[in-house]
Amino acid sequence: MNMGSDDRSDTNIAPAIEIGSFDIRHLSAEQLGALGVSQIAYVKAVVVNGQQGFAIHAADGTPMAVAGDREVAVAAILQHEMQPLSVH
Repeated sequence: MNMGSDDRSDTNIAPAIEIGSFDIRHLSAEQLGALGVSQIAYVKAVVVNGQQGFAIHAADGTPMAVAGDREVAVAAILQHEMQPLSVH
């Protein structure tokens, strides 16, 4: 991967937002979706194939994983140096 290129072929990488370059009161949908995408992950209780589990989603809503219990989901998020938040 060429770090110097502007190739955005990897759709899992959100475009960077410069802190002083936007007015927080007038965020576009793209800017809002990119906020916290690499720092925050959400944990949500789900039922998969009839069994209780806990889904892990990126800040933009992208599903990342399902764990058998909440503690494992939170541990996985912390292991990837992200901040876990709960969705109710």
